[in-house]
Amino acid sequence: MNEQTDSREREILMVMRKVLARVIRDTTPPSRAMKHPLTEGTIEDIRQCLTLISVRERELADAAGAAQERPYYTDDPQAQANRVVPITKIPRRKPETE
Repeated sequence: MNEQTDSREREILMVMRKVLARVIRDTTPPSRAMKHPLTEGTIEDIRQCLTLISVRERELADAAGAAQERPYYTDDPQAQANRVVPITKIPRRKPETE
């Protein structure tokens, strides 16, 4: 596939994922005591659709060579790409004498 087709497919998958998430949000009852308006079969079908969308998005990202986007904690030292080093911690070079 070419890049334009991949881009279009990613866009379609993103919209489908968002629509399914809105359907879930709109139909979820405010209390667990209330009966869900969707049947268990429909809920399972939505889960399977979201799983398929996620898998295909990952395949497209891998094929494009994109880095895997994952959430991280801000205080996680491995997730921090840039580190601030105070200038006072940088050792001075001694002048060269000839």
